[in-house]
Amino acid sequence: MKPESNSGDSFVKTVPPGGELVYVHDWIDPESADNMFMALRSEVDWQTRTIRMFGKVMTQPRKIAFQGDPGIGYVYSGGLYRAVPWHPAVAGLRDALASDTDCKFNCALLNLYRDERDSMGWHSDDEPELGRDPTIASVSLGASRRFVLRSKDDKRRRFELVPGHGSLILMRGDLQHHWQHQLPKLTRAAEPRINITFRKIVRPPKSVANPSA
Repeated sequence: MKPESNSGDSFVKTVPPGGELVYVHDWIDPESADNMFMALRSEVDWQTRTIRMFGKVMTQPRKIAFQGDPGIGYVYSGGLYRAVPWHPAVAGLRDALASDTDCKFNCALLNLYRDERDSMGWHSDDEPELGRDPTIASVSLGASRRFVLRSKDDKRRRFELVPGHGSLILMRGDLQHHWQHQLPKLTRAAEPRINITFRKIVRPPKSVANPSA
């Protein structure tokens, strides 16, 4: 079964059974998006993190940073992330999201995809500390990359789009319970991309499987 696709225009899509995906193509104007990309790429303390898979410790294929309110912690991919203070540009996006979506996020996970070899595997943002039916806001800066969703019940059922520079994706409702998403590697050369996913931690993490990651 071929995945559904989208041309890049803004849209709202119902994602069964009770999820919704909102895509805003030009949420940030091009000049502001350019300036933000350059600032974040050079000013954020990007980290190389590891993940344990199938009994092996592997380097995650991207650079990562985690920012948020004081005292925020997040268990992600088997590692404990402790938030560093907000970068002014990211804090500005947080405030704009609160105004535009009525969602008050308290942290953001930043990913730097350096080239076509960097990627994100299949996963759902369904960690217990995010609460029931979390809203996830994803802002894209830099090069365009494929963003693919698939149903957990029928992995042949897929939806795909290519978020543009300065675009916004909102995932809400029960989408995280019934769907996974990924950013796959490419076979052609790709320029760097920064993705910022805003979240709201509603309870502290209870445990961490790999605290040294």
